[in-house]
Formats: sequence, C-alpha cells, structure tokens
Amino acid sequence: MSRKRRSYESGHKPKYLVVIDDSPECDRAIYYASRRVARIQASMIMLRVIDTSDRNQQWLGVADIMRAEAYEEANAALERAAGRANGVAGITPERAIREGDMAEQILKLIDEDEDIEVLILAAATSKEGPGPLVSNIGKTAGEFPIPVTIVPGHLTDEELDALS
Repeated sequence: MSRKRRSYESGHKPKYLVVIDDSPECDRAIYYASRRVARIQASMIMLRVIDTSDRNQQWLGVADIMRAEAYEEANAALERAAGRANGVAGITPERAIREGDMAEQILKLIDEDEDIEVLILAAATSKEGPGPLVSNIGKTAGEFPIPVTIVPGHLTDEELDALS
C-alpha cells in the first residue's frame, strides 16, 4: 500500500514521473510530460533505473567499475532528457537514479515521494508490442498507486501540443 498522495496540499506540488530509458519513444513521454507540467504549473521527476542483475557473478573490482560506468551513463541520459524538457517547456526536472528491478524501483520512488501524482510512459510503435516497460506496468496497472498515462509513440510534437 502506497502512502497517501499529497500533491495538492499546502506546501506540496504535483509531480509527473517520467522513466528515462534508451527507447526511441521515451522522447514522446518527455515531450508530453514537459508540456503538461508547464501548463498546470507542476514539476517533473525523471527516473533512470540501472539494471544490476548482470553483476552478481562479477569480481568485486569489475563490479565497481561497471557500477561507476552505469552511473556515468545514467547521469548522461538524465542530462540529455532534462535538456529536452527544458527546451520543450522551460522546466528543470528533478533527477533520480536507482539500481535494481525497473518496476520495483518505480513503485519504491512513488511510495517515497508523496507528491508524485502520475506516471508518464510512451508506447513503442513496433509490431512486437508497446515495449517491455509498458507491457510490464500494464499487467499491474489495476493495482498501481497512481494513474498511469501512456503516450502513443507515433504522435508528433504538434499532435502532443494539441493534447497538452
């Protein structure tokens, strides 16, 4: 059970959570969320999750190097995403980096930050389906503690402008 949302209480501000990954459709989630956040005067938090499943068998020194490189890559991805959000709507998002299972870390962040009011994802346009994150979240969406918005990956900037 997640903590009560406090987005609109005194001293709080609603936040949109956007998961930053390397998928092409991630830009659609950033664009849409940036426009919505600017329109409703909310804030945004961008999350990058580092998958640690492949480090269990590594020697300690190698694992440390891999971890440092993963953090460097995560920071670079968040920097690019934050630059995009700022360019789209003049906002400066918060940034978070977590390690572990993607779905678990999303839920953990939502539980820890009671101002997060909605999760924004974008669906892939491929024939294989909407992408692993959307598919995974879709399976548990009925039990999710906040609304989940899925942005169709084929929408253009102009189409998203009209919706946001």
